[in-house]
Amino acid sequence: MSVTLDHVSKKFSHNGSSINVLEDLNFTIEEGEFICLVGPSGCGKSTLINLIAGLERPSAGRLLIDGVPAAGPGRDRVVVFQEAALFPWLTVRHNVEFGLKMLGVPAEERQAKSAEYLKMVHLSRFANFYPHQLSGGMKQRVAIARALAMDPKILLMDEPFAALDAQTRHLLHEELLEIWQETHKTIFFVTHNVREATVLGDKVLTISARPGRIKRGYAIHLPRPRRESDPHLIVIQQRILVGLQEEIAKVVKDEDMDYLVKKSHPVDSPDRGVGSSL
Repeated sequence: MSVTLDHVSKKFSHNGSSINVLEDLNFTIEEGEFICLVGPSGCGKSTLINLIAGLERPSAGRLLIDGVPAAGPGRDRVVVFQEAALFPWLTVRHNVEFGLKMLGVPAEERQAKSAEYLKMVHLSRFANFYPHQLSGGMKQRVAIARALAMDPKILLMDEPFAALDAQTRHLLHEELLEIWQETHKTIFFVTHNVREATVLGDKVLTISARPGRIKRGYAIHLPRPRRESDPHLIVIQQRILVGLQEEIAKVVKDEDMDYLVKKSHPVDSPDRGVGSSL
């Protein structure tokens, strides 16, 4: 499944003002590609995920799924978030089956699918465990299995490994690549981590500080599996980081200015007269 953004922009209203979050995005994710997106904090990466998922609508431009304008969310696009967001009262197996149950899939078919995808993420023997009995990495593997059980055409991943330690993250990189190579899913992966992006992606897109615009794409032609310490990969990582330094500096400058403005102009409180600064 392909996704095309044709001059897509997104604005939000806040306290009577319009905030331009994304501006004039033009790129295509081809079927079967593994695309990574990196950029500074607050640049609209998660908003972009929500647009592709159909959870938000563009303020301008067109978002096309296989050439057809997107008409809201669908089971062809599933999001894996930074937090696994498992139901604590359900076992691992029942968490994986949850979406299928909501769709009315028969119990026998649900069980078969959950068994298939738990095996794929190497958690078969934990099927009857509860989330509180799992490590952070295991919870994310359950979340990935739950997403795959829906058989989406594109997997949207919003910093899914950001909260994990380096060793666990490396293990999940390997498992995710195995899943991608086995299933041929299209994957759009958002991350702050340039090393992670270059290890995983066919292509790395960089996005500017708000309003987010695609700055550049970097094709990664190195064979997999890749090592973060590969000198050829380090060269690409340095190019990406140099391209992002200006955008990161803009974010820091804006945050510093916001702090100074708020410190100089405390917010008036109707209840207490002068309130504390935000």
